[in-house]
Amino acid sequence: QVQLVESGGGSVQPGGSLTLSCAASGISTSSYIMGWYRRAPGSQRKLVASMSTSENENYDSSVKGRFTISRDNAKNTVSLQMNSLRPEDTAVYYCHAVFYFDHARNYWGQGTQVTVSS
Repeated sequence: QVQLVESGGGSVQPGGSLTLSCAASGISTSSYIMGWYRRAPGSQRKLVASMSTSENENYDSSVKGRFTISRDNAKNTVSLQMNSLRPEDTAVYYCHAVFYFDHARNYWGQGTQVTVSS
């Protein structure tokens, strides 16, 4: 059974930082494109950042320069370092894994809430 479990969400003031982590079980992350999505209230889920199996990074323009995605395949984890947080970063953040050889095989975490407010 595949599980993606996010942690590290919480409340922070504008300008603050948080690090989200996603622990995967039942898969080997080295064969997966790993990503982070978010869903803000009243909006659709949107890609924030992703990292290919060859560790190429991709970011939404709204977070580029502030967020950094990283992965540790030995530990089967992916992280999202979020700096200079803004109120508009408030959302539920989801971990996502896509099998490199078959994109129909993809999995979601349950989500973790990030709230940026003064």
